[in-house]
Amino acid sequence: MADPGTADKPRRGRPRSEEAERAILEATLRLLDEHRSIAAISVEAVAQEAGVGKATIYRRWPGKEALIVAAVEAAEALPAVLTGRSLREDLVLVLENMRLQAIDKRGDGLMGMVTGEMRRHPELSRRYHEVVVEKRRAILRGLLQRGVDSGELRADLPMEVLMDLVTGPILVRKLVRENASLEPELPGQIADALLGGIRARS
Repeated sequence: MADPGTADKPRRGRPRSEEAERAILEATLRLLDEHRSIAAISVEAVAQEAGVGKATIYRRWPGKEALIVAAVEAAEALPAVLTGRSLREDLVLVLENMRLQAIDKRGDGLMGMVTGEMRRHPELSRRYHEVVVEKRRAILRGLLQRGVDSGELRADLPMEVLMDLVTGPILVRKLVRENASLEPELPGQIADALLGGIRARS
């Protein structure tokens, strides 16, 4: 029979585990931010920075690339929470989430550094797109499909084209047009311009 005096005592194992995981991911992000290079950091360096043993890292991630993907994912802004009240409102929410990610210095710097090194790290590229990029696109894909199913959007355009039309303007301003503004009014302006062209004709 268990000791009644221990029934309300908190379990200590999981909090320590979660604390170690947070420390490891934060250490990875600090080293990436400091060195701006995937090759410049190692599991050993992350372990030392986080104050844990290498075995603690390897129990959670198989190697450096998987750890970096987890760290970049942890640094991601929370995904947009869609209201479902209207297509335009949810489209603006998705675009505003993109805009905030684009102006976040830490997250944007990490994304630029990781994407810049993907050719040298094909497994990192695959996992980054699977864990980070596709998660964002799945939200947008679901929103646009809802608009097509309800008859609010044209059904004759390929879904990938629709998605690129939505995400393209902010990506172009961020990655192509140097010093282009990403003002708060931009998501609404993009949503209105898009809906004027892809909305189903009555």
